[in-house]
Amino acid sequence: MGLFLLAVSMITDGLKQAAGKSLRTILANWTNTPLKGIASGFFMTAIVQSSSAVTVAAIGFVNAGLLNMRQALGIIYGSNIGTTITAWLVAILGFNLNIPAFALPLIGIGMLIKLIRQDGQAASFGLAIVGFGLFFIGIDVLKAAFEGIILTFDISQFTAEGLSGIAMFLLIGIALTVLTQSSSASIALTITAATSGIVGLYAAAAMIIGANVGTTSTAAIATIGATSHAKRVALAQVIFNVGTGVVALFILPLMFLVIKGLSHFLGLSTIPSVTLALFHTAFNVIGVIMVYPLNNRLADFLERRFISRQQKQMLPKYLDKSIAKTPVLAVNAITLELIDVSRRVQALIAQALSSTPMTDQDHHAEINNIQSLLAEVARFTVSLERRSLSDETISQLATLLRINQYLLSCTTLSAGLPDLRTLQMDLEDQEVKTNMETFLKAASHYIQQDYLPDGETPYQNGNPDQAEEDHASDNITIEFKKVHTLHNETKARLLLAGTQNHISIDKMLELIERSENLLTISKQWRKATNNLRRLYRDSGTTHQHLTAIEDLSSSIDSLAHDDGDTHETRSLEEAK
Repeated sequence: MGLFLLAVSMITDGLKQAAGKSLRTILANWTNTPLKGIASGFFMTAIVQSSSAVTVAAIGFVNAGLLNMRQALGIIYGSNIGTTITAWLVAILGFNLNIPAFALPLIGIGMLIKLIRQDGQAASFGLAIVGFGLFFIGIDVLKAAFEGIILTFDISQFTAEGLSGIAMFLLIGIALTVLTQSSSASIALTITAATSGIVGLYAAAAMIIGANVGTTSTAAIATIGATSHAKRVALAQVIFNVGTGVVALFILPLMFLVIKGLSHFLGLSTIPSVTLALFHTAFNVIGVIMVYPLNNRLADFLERRFISRQQKQMLPKYLDKSIAKTPVLAVNAITLELIDVSRRVQALIAQALSSTPMTDQDHHAEINNIQSLLAEVARFTVSLERRSLSDETISQLATLLRINQYLLSCTTLSAGLPDLRTLQMDLEDQEVKTNMETFLKAASHYIQQDYLPDGETPYQNGNPDQAEEDHASDNITIEFKKVHTLHNETKARLLLAGTQNHISIDKMLELIERSENLLTISKQWRKATNNLRRLYRDSGTTHQHLTAIEDLSSSIDSLAHDDGDTHETRSLEEAK
């Protein structure tokens, strides 16, 4: 068994290293649809003889954003079919060849390649060839060992009778795979034992199903402390393998009847090794056929699992598919979403300009969160059906996209604010330091002002208080002009200090550049808030209004699925 496991390890490691860049290229370029994902998952698993290696590679690409969950699911389905190649190798070659005459030359050729090329893909390929030679020798040794066991023990106790017997061999298959961390090794051992007569056909089938379930332990162990994407892909493998195994157990007698007929039709031998290889392939293919139509639903389910705190911060609060069905409501929801984002931008800038800013890591993490959220808002906005929109709604959506861009600009430029604050605090010229402190405080104060009327709702007692709103707008304008004036004064003092050699030219230029960025942030913030305030006022958007939006969206979803009540459908249209 040790020789056999060593061989499996050498095959997997050698072919993974030999495939190298090809594995990454195939998975990255050949998986743009789930069907292509299945094909590439099968092909690569057949080559490297490790579904775990292909699954781990898929996890890496999902983490990198090169694959989405639907594409990764295709790879998982394909890798499960690809791992059946091991069973066919054992069935077709393992018991029908003069093993020493076939395997020993493989070991010699592989080692010769390894000695000639010490490093690189050729050396890895040579190692894999050695592994194949040892693989078949291992099968031969196991076969002889199992035949010796048959002469010593009563094999009747190893037959699978009833549900308890099937369950026992299922657990043996799971345990064997978990211990060896290789379903290929476990299945090869099972087929060898069945061919030697040490276990019955049904018992071996249960063990193969157990191996299919047990192989998920590798991915599960790999996700300890891993990202949410990795956990979702691992859960997908568990769901698929366990689901397929349950179905195969329920229809086990029927499957053997079908396999018997199929073997006769294809002209295959009815020896246990071929029957079990065909069984392993059949139930994995049946599993893919069953789950493929549900691929999108499974992906949606998985994407709602393992959402970290950081990921929650990147998800919209007010946008969903049901609201997108009604553009007028969507405008209100997008407005509220952008208002919520603007609050986060305010907090981000306030922290960056404070005397005790957050750490660089936290600052950049929040920037990434806001940028991702704004990208989601932009995608939602452009996804609305244009043919059903009025000219007014189209104009509002265009304004919302501009606001989105202004907030994105503020967020991106804020990356340099902590450095500006540090440079200001390190200034030795007290006059310039004080002047810049005044400028930073004025900019922070301007951005922190509540730009919405009354802070909560655009109406006072049901009517817009235009005079109060105009007064608030005038105050904000005055604050902005103050920031602009202080920036010009700060720039002039920096130039004077640099001329008088009170600060170095490099530091002067850096301070001027970063101060310009802060002024740009203020300008972009003004454009964003002016447009948001106008939309907020004109649409009458409130958080109470959002509750009504969400309630109506739920009604739309529930009524849309009720085909039997035309009165409710008419009410739905009126509500829209």
